[in-house]
Amino acid sequence: MKKNIAIIMGGYSSEYKISLNSGNVVYQSLDASKFNVFKIHIFKNKWVYVNANDEEFPVDKNDFSVIIQGKKTTFDCVFNAIHGSPGEDGQLQGYFNLINLPQTSCNMYQAAVTYNKRDCLSILKPYGIKTAESYYLNLGDVVNEDAIIEKVGLPCFVKANKAGSSFGVTKAYKKEDLKTSIETAFKEDDEIIIESFLDGIEVSVGVITYKGETKVLPITEIVSENDFFDYKAKYLGQSQEITPARLTKTQENQVNTLAKKVYEILKMKGFSRSEFIFKDGEPHLLEINTVPGMTKESILPQQAAVAGISLSDLFESAIEEALRIKL
Repeated sequence: MKKNIAIIMGGYSSEYKISLNSGNVVYQSLDASKFNVFKIHIFKNKWVYVNANDEEFPVDKNDFSVIIQGKKTTFDCVFNAIHGSPGEDGQLQGYFNLINLPQTSCNMYQAAVTYNKRDCLSILKPYGIKTAESYYLNLGDVVNEDAIIEKVGLPCFVKANKAGSSFGVTKAYKKEDLKTSIETAFKEDDEIIIESFLDGIEVSVGVITYKGETKVLPITEIVSENDFFDYKAKYLGQSQEITPARLTKTQENQVNTLAKKVYEILKMKGFSRSEFIFKDGEPHLLEINTVPGMTKESILPQQAAVAGISLSDLFESAIEEALRIKL
């Protein structure tokens, strides 16, 4: 019998439109001869199944079921395509675990930790993972600009601590920029992280569980047309994404080993995309995304294509892995 697969998309964050694009690509790519696929939109004000005619049917949160034409439909697996909260921060992972429903992304703890940039970097530092110098602020903290500059220098990056897709990220060049940058970041999150500027080659590394094994995908080099890899560079075509990256064999081996090490230290599963910058010949970790973009133009699908993995195979393997873990 064909498995019923719920593809969840949308979410509560600024990334919801990107998530809808990713979810629709998954929906179009999965083999209809193997799976019954259902688009589920999750927003703060509604959780609904959306059919081919854009009709909406409410989701029963007690067991994540839907009544369609008078018949109750349940699901064998959830494909998570929600970037940001609640799909990437552990909330939905915990919910699906409670109702014993397999899902394709990492587990609740891993999602929560990787979504919180400062917590994630703090966990990895003792393992020798190099990172930028950083300074943390919570909403309401006294802002000591001199102390920030002493710790991280100028220019520096001011980031929302728990947000993806470069929302709430600015680059501050001088002391006078910090106030505006901090205000921008606090519009996205009540915690921010301020990091030193690392000048070097920026790369993105996909690490996934594929057919039961941890697999490092071909590396992508990021060359932004803008001052850094911001939202416009990521999603509006204002960057070059070169796969495979123009690295030496030594650099490639370094970052491959490191990305896999991070994946295994954190006991990840499913998809991940780690961002690194080479400084003084050493890769420094910036962040980890556990629900990366899944459109055909997104980085991880590009990497999979170079590795000879089609979108349908990529997505099907994630479902098979989730179902295998349940068994």
